[in-house]
Amino acid sequence: MTFYVEKETETDLGLDYQEIFEKVAREVLEQEGCPYEAEISLTLVDPEVIRSTNNEFRGIDRVTDVLSFPLIEYDTPADFTNVEEDFSDCFNPETGELMLGDIMICLTRCKEQAEEYGHSVMREFSFLIAHSMLHLLGFDHMVEDEAEVMFAKQRQALDHLGIKR
Repeated sequence: MTFYVEKETETDLGLDYQEIFEKVAREVLEQEGCPYEAEISLTLVDPEVIRSTNNEFRGIDRVTDVLSFPLIEYDTPADFTNVEEDFSDCFNPETGELMLGDIMICLTRCKEQAEEYGHSVMREFSFLIAHSMLHLLGFDHMVEDEAEVMFAKQRQALDHLGIKR
């Protein structure tokens, strides 16, 4: 597995971003039965960068906590049945790993939300990783039924890792 972390902000939460990213991402991949070694990148940014990116890609001109950029379009979330045939270009030719996509997290919003929700920045950062990983695997929360499934999967992954509110 390859987990890239790029820190492009002066904001620092005092966390081992790489370690948390790997631990939570691996948990979600295992929970969802990913049969491949995976490659994922995480970029840590400031509010201005995530606002600009959110506006560019989603047409929403405001700061957000996390953005996900999946490379695979699943008919059913986390269904890897036809990935090799339909998305052969998503396998890194040098490593053979499945390139799932990119995650962008605003560390300032992460810190603010941890304070708002009354839990640690480590818990909030872990939650944002789990949330975004599920997006990379095709889950969404735009309708209530999908949201219930996705939020239950987030809780399951974090609970299994002992990361509580």
